[in-house]
Amino acid sequence: MAEVINMPRLSDTMEEGTVAKWLKNVGDKIEEGDILAEIETDKATMEFESFHEGTLLHIGIAEGDGAPVDSLLAIIGEEGEDISSLLEGGGTTAPKEEPSEAPTEDSNSSGSADDSAPVEIPEGVEIIKMPRLSDTMEEGTVATWLKKVGDAVEEGDILAEIETDKATMEFESFYSGTLLHIGIAEGEGAPVDSLLAVIGPEGTDVDAVLKAKPGSEAQQPTSEENAKVAAEPTEKETSNDVTTSSSDGNRIFASPLAKKIAADKGVNLADVSGSGDGGRIIKRDIENYKPSAAATSAPVKASSDTVSAAPAAAAPINLPVGEEGSEEVKNSQMRKVIARRLSESKFSAPHYYLTIEVDMDNAKASRAQINALPETKVSFNDMVLKACAMALKKHPQVNTTWSDDVTKYNHHIHIGVAVAVDDGLVVPVLKFTDQMSLTQIGGAVKDMAGRARSKKLTPAEMDGSTFTVSNLGMFGILEFTSIINQPNSAILSVGAIVEKPVVKNGEIVVGSTMKVTLACDHRTVDGATGAQFLQTLRAYLENPVTMLA
Repeated sequence: MAEVINMPRLSDTMEEGTVAKWLKNVGDKIEEGDILAEIETDKATMEFESFHEGTLLHIGIAEGDGAPVDSLLAIIGEEGEDISSLLEGGGTTAPKEEPSEAPTEDSNSSGSADDSAPVEIPEGVEIIKMPRLSDTMEEGTVATWLKKVGDAVEEGDILAEIETDKATMEFESFYSGTLLHIGIAEGEGAPVDSLLAVIGPEGTDVDAVLKAKPGSEAQQPTSEENAKVAAEPTEKETSNDVTTSSSDGNRIFASPLAKKIAADKGVNLADVSGSGDGGRIIKRDIENYKPSAAATSAPVKASSDTVSAAPAAAAPINLPVGEEGSEEVKNSQMRKVIARRLSESKFSAPHYYLTIEVDMDNAKASRAQINALPETKVSFNDMVLKACAMALKKHPQVNTTWSDDVTKYNHHIHIGVAVAVDDGLVVPVLKFTDQMSLTQIGGAVKDMAGRARSKKLTPAEMDGSTFTVSNLGMFGILEFTSIINQPNSAILSVGAIVEKPVVKNGEIVVGSTMKVTLACDHRTVDGATGAQFLQTLRAYLENPVTMLA
């Protein structure tokens, strides 16, 4: 009998997995213990083995695709076995013929054909939809209506001011007629392509128009037709065209931005061909305009009321012309989880920050002595981790976890160490850090950081932290703040050690200092508690011998 394999939960926090690579193909023989696929979780990429024998009959999630835990991953069974019922039950898109046949029969009957026949929108009536006025706009708000129901509207009239995610912009009509209906009131918002207004002949039955369904694609206005201005606002132009006149009396339509650029560059709008809707001159037309030889050599005639000859127009500035480009890279499962968790932490935990500056002269001298010993290597980060562990023992309020009903005081000290990897950030955890020596901390951090970058850490090695340290000092960062790694109550951000003038014993001397910033969850750690923790931390770092006792 065929066995359904679902997306496994490979860590306690995993909600979705991505198939990084399939190691078996449909039709392959599978033995119990064979590796089926490599699955990328929120913490690592792990091998997933089969607990069943048979033939791989179906793959439910393609390479590179993600799916929630318990989604259909694969089916293993006997070669040639019918798995259609499993596919339907597993939620895959297996086609069903029965449901599609019933509507076909109904549509062939005379009664239902009359009921479902679409009522066409009357000729001359135009449905105006909420336009997409910027590349990131998903919803717009009508700030002001400049026309009201019953008003006559001419092509080019400004209908309303629409507030987007970037600016408030004027939206013009591309149709003439009477404003029959307003679909979105002032101050209200609606998604792009929602019904904004209806324009048509006076006396049109609006209720019938609103209930009507377009009879053909030609009669159904597209978002491009209803928002022709959308292409231009993305170039920071509004739809409030400026009308000027050429020397022969013909009207010239140009956007305000195009007119401003033309004035700055000394370009005569009458010499420019517009590429916008209806021959409108827009920004790119001015930027791409190259004056002809006759135009550049034409003499400038002074008017009769000028004192001196008008200066010749400045030579046009050759602005850079390039090709815009971008590419979309699919977010990894790790990146999506990092984004979700950091957002949850930042917006659920009330963060506040405390910064101190630590004298690192003694720490530098102690490290030099320790590293002079055979086969011994200790970093400043190791000293910070040890100092944090000892400070947490004296300030248990910082070593806590918040929940709605209780605050959990952790009697153990597990410090997470933030490690940057290609796909984002992982936090291996040093269990019982307070019981480790400096050399043990150094060896453990080096080992776990190396395996983190090669995706060899297990989920258990990244779970259970009670406090976290993030160090960017090796990149020359002097001071920064971090987002709390929940369920921790605090995270320490460690900056670089710098040499600078300091005052010691009333004299200015060269000293080495380092800034550290503690981000605290105000629900569990009060300001005084965080400050006392930092005082203790500084005492350990400025007197490293106290950490060796």
